[in-house]
Amino acid sequence: MPCTPPNSSAQPTRLTGPDCRGSWFKSPLPSTCTLHAVPEEVARHHEHSLGPKQCCSAVVQAVQAPVQIVWSMVRRFDNPQAYKHFIKSCHVVVGSGGVGTLREVRLISGLPAVTSTERLEILDDERHVLSFRVVGGEHRLTNYLSVTTLHEAPASDGGGTVVVESYVVDVPPGNTTEDTRVFVDTIVKCNLQSLARTAESIAK
Repeated sequence: MPCTPPNSSAQPTRLTGPDCRGSWFKSPLPSTCTLHAVPEEVARHHEHSLGPKQCCSAVVQAVQAPVQIVWSMVRRFDNPQAYKHFIKSCHVVVGSGGVGTLREVRLISGLPAVTSTERLEILDDERHVLSFRVVGGEHRLTNYLSVTTLHEAPASDGGGTVVVESYVVDVPPGNTTEDTRVFVDTIVKCNLQSLARTAESIAK
């Protein structure tokens, strides 16, 4: 089922997420978020240090397409809207796609955000790791840091690609840790489901 944005009448002081069903990590998190539920092959990339008013989580998505196809979409820091359908547009304002590049994305109506300015922190074509940090914009997800990794799924599991996206973010005033985690998990899950559908369509 496609993901839809939240009702625009939602209270502005609360984070309410789109209608995208799925599971997420709900257990209390320590000051260092190690997220042991992520695949062992990439766990080291998804360890986050937490401040006193931050939360973190991760979403794992299987994609029935080769790593090369999936990575060709994920690595395009200048074109996230290729699979992130909550993004209306993206413009690179500094850089040419390498580490340090700044992009400004505009989001669709209905979300509690308008724009987000994001900096590329890691782009590792060999290990298939991408990380970006939110550094500005009109939104409530302060100090958001995302890490996405890709690795080949075992042949015994049908092959393809396993995508893991983890994040750490401040809990906005007026929201609980659970509010924030559910909201961001849902957005990430919707994005990765869209990535899977798009990559699998290309791979056919």
